[in-house]
Amino acid sequence: LYHIVCPIKYRRVVISPQVDQTIKSTCIEIAKRHEIHFLEIGTDKDHIHFLVQSVPMILPKNIVQIIKSNTAKMVFRNNPEVKQMLWGGQFWTDGYFINTVSKHGSESTIAKYVKDQGKEKEYIKLHADRPTLFD
Repeated sequence: LYHIVCPIKYRRVVISPQVDQTIKSTCIEIAKRHEIHFLEIGTDKDHIHFLVQSVPMILPKNIVQIIKSNTAKMVFRNNPEVKQMLWGGQFWTDGYFINTVSKHGSESTIAKYVKDQGKEKEYIKLHADRPTLFD
């Protein structure tokens, strides 16, 4: 299992409901063609989290490459307004975050975190100097 975070180029806010749907439907197609299974996809305004399961024969960097190249192509094809917002013709930044996730401890925590991307969090003050986050 891998937790992957991919920021949008220039951290531009381009993920609308239509772009979100394009990315998720493209990931369904990726899963049909490759041994890459998407357990959760969480979009925020300027980056996306993926919780992905794959076979050991596919290198993690190749998983990211497959996801980024396919989704970028489909976003630009189905949402031409995004290409106007991102000069230079790239959807994703060159970098990404990837981390392995254990099935015996952190899978449910990471899955919830990925699923909750883009949702507003509620902060309350327990102490005057430190806000605390609650879902």
